[in-house]
Amino acid sequence: MSNTHPTVAVIGAGTIGLSWTALFAGHGLRVRVTDPRPDLAEAVDAALAEAAPQLARQGLDTTGLPGRVHLAGGVTEAVRDADVVQENGPENTGFKRELFATLVREAPSHALLLSSSSAIPSTAFTDRLDDAGRILIGHPFNPPHLVPLVEVVPGRRTSEEAVTRAVEFYRSVGRVPVVERKEIPGFVGNRLQNALSREAIHLVEQGVVSPSELDAIMVNSLGLRWSTVGPFLGAHLGGGPGGYRHMAEHIGPSMQRMWDSLGRPEQNPEQTERLIRAVEDAYGYRSYRDLGRERDHKQLAVLAALKDAGTTSKQNQETRS
Repeated sequence: MSNTHPTVAVIGAGTIGLSWTALFAGHGLRVRVTDPRPDLAEAVDAALAEAAPQLARQGLDTTGLPGRVHLAGGVTEAVRDADVVQENGPENTGFKRELFATLVREAPSHALLLSSSSAIPSTAFTDRLDDAGRILIGHPFNPPHLVPLVEVVPGRRTSEEAVTRAVEFYRSVGRVPVVERKEIPGFVGNRLQNALSREAIHLVEQGVVSPSELDAIMVNSLGLRWSTVGPFLGAHLGGGPGGYRHMAEHIGPSMQRMWDSLGRPEQNPEQTERLIRAVEDAYGYRSYRDLGRERDHKQLAVLAALKDAGTTSKQNQETRS
């Protein structure tokens, strides 16, 4: 963005909003955060303290991190001088429609208005606004100060300039923005996640594996593979020298039969309760805080390893050339 040190307003300080706040402050931005929660100051302080060592491991200067964050008394104060607004409110179309009407009215005319909406396309809540050209989705994965992806999803009236600015902004804070060409409920990441979750629930319901066993299968196979190459490149490599063509032509029919047998769990109240208890039996003996810290530690290790592998690969290519 043209302003090398933009002011960012974070609207909503739940898990996602607090993580965004830490990320933006970690990159030296001025952050104004607002939320009606009575413990906002304590929540921000705790989030910054928790995130500081994780940001430092990513090479960011966390000296004076809290000094970059200002607690605003409301939306108007938060967005008054903002260059970028990152909204993290409830997944409710009516709420977002009202909030973005306020943002359009109160934020400077140049401010980029981004929503962390995880399922609702922006067209659904900007249909009554005259100025929708600078509004679009910037959907992260939790927690955004660790997980690089941001799904950038323009609405029907979002300008190309706003899309370009959003991509530039997210790259400036070390994220990997991917622009999606069509609006679809849930966007791409959550739809993929939900498709996998549906089959995972089916397999547990059928007694094939327990929740912890299914997680072990994912972590030690597909999770490991997909963190490096993704499904399509993984399948292309799985086809050997013949690539994806060989895979599709020789394994395609059996894949089709498997698709036809995939489960569609109904998840009635009784089934849901059994699944909840199975997951609680597997993981309920540990606190959310401990499990979250372990997850974040492992994710940082994976990111560091991938960065190191990418650097080594680039050096090898330069040597060969």
